[in-house]
Amino acid sequence: MSRKNETTVLVLALLITVGLVGGGVWLLIKRFGIDLGGLFHNQSQSVEQSTNVKSFSSVRNVPSGVFNYGGSTTWVSIRTTVDPVIQSVWPQFRLRYTDPDRGAPSSETGISMLLDNQLSFSQSSVPIASEAYQQARQRGFTLKEIPVAIDGIAIAVNPNLNIKGLTVAQFNDIYTGKITNWSQVGGPDLKIIAYGKKDRDKNATVILMPTTTEALRQVAINLGAIYYTSAPLIVSQCHVKPLPVGRNINELVPPYKPPFVPLRQCSQQRNQVNTEAFLSGQYPLSRRLLVVVKQNGQIDQQAGIAYAQLLLSAQGQELITKAGFVGIR
Repeated sequence: MSRKNETTVLVLALLITVGLVGGGVWLLIKRFGIDLGGLFHNQSQSVEQSTNVKSFSSVRNVPSGVFNYGGSTTWVSIRTTVDPVIQSVWPQFRLRYTDPDRGAPSSETGISMLLDNQLSFSQSSVPIASEAYQQARQRGFTLKEIPVAIDGIAIAVNPNLNIKGLTVAQFNDIYTGKITNWSQVGGPDLKIIAYGKKDRDKNATVILMPTTTEALRQVAINLGAIYYTSAPLIVSQCHVKPLPVGRNINELVPPYKPPFVPLRQCSQQRNQVNTEAFLSGQYPLSRRLLVVVKQNGQIDQQAGIAYAQLLLSAQGQELITKAGFVGIR
């Protein structure tokens, strides 16, 4: 064979090889929903651009498969209101809520399960602790918080406790053990029974509860009891009273929309969350709800970013509002 013919054969072989490799890459992209414009880097950027996405069906790069997720109990109403709609639009994006093997679900256990490869992404109502960031780096990846909603923390007391409200400072002093009697904050001469959460309350005087349901049950039967959690989980209750909270005692803001519906009417009409006060910042105990993504360049990262994109779409934000929270956009 002449040198010219050998060169022609080599060029043709190279072109065929490139075509086969390119075709294989194209098939992988189609199979796993990978974006040609930069893979996960571009997908991360698109989270910031999801303001313009109106519906779940318009969200890009939603992967196929079964994805375990879980975490904060604050997210219960989002999981029951928003996630079924996501599943109806993206049936191949199968979300599987997963409880921890030990202990009760919480933001802390969700992030721990994410670090241990038990979850694809987690839901949190508190920022990621520095120790969790460090553990992630030791395991070869990083964690990313994506805010999707605003929540208010509501304080629950027994319906028969005569007190008009608390300041933020008084609330904090109760949970650090500086205030131990309701008479110190304008209430009756009665010992305070503070119920709390193991991932937040370290004071020995606080009784740590395994679940929000059990804590609210104790508040309903103990006159001196107090507990706090996400406003949607407290405001709609029929057996505990949500307290107004203020930065000072003369500016108390209720976590419910005034006027307060008496609890005796609860079976006919429930109190509603004061979303306007949360959004404006007038209510002082507010926080962001976060999707925690494992940035490891794998499909779990794609699933977490896709879930955040869905919640940040116009349809997702509308459903988040319906669930009792404030949309972040």
